[in-house]
Order: sequence, then structure tokens, then C-alpha cells
Amino acid sequence: MPKMKTKKAAAKRFTLTASGKVKYKKMNLRHILTKKTTKRKRNLRKAGFLDVGPVYQIRKKLLPYG
Repeated sequence: MPKMKTKKAAAKRFTLTASGKVKYKKMNLRHILTKKTTKRKRNLRKAGFLDVGPVYQIRKKLLPYG
């Protein structure tokens, strides 16, 4: 059986932690920043973690060797 290919779009957006969680960067911090509050921009800097539901699909189908 051939090797599975990693979906490169997913590899650029998601990383796997040592405990098996899927980490990603939050959206809405690229432009139009003047109308967003400082608190909101500060919270968008933090990494986000996916819920348990889509983690299985990401790890098995999109990032098989991640």
C-alpha cells in the first residue's frame, strides 16, 4: 500500500501538540484592525484548539504523519 499524502493546506494551518490536540492560529487579525478593541486583538493572538469532534478527521485524513 502506498504512503498517504499529507494535505498541505491543512499542514500550513494546523499543528499537533504532544497530547494529541490540534492547534491553530485564530482568524481576523490581518487587516481592518482599527475598529477592533485592544482586548479583542490581544485574545486573537493566542492559539486556538479544536474541539474533540473534528480532531479525528484532521489527524487521520489530513495529517496522517503529523
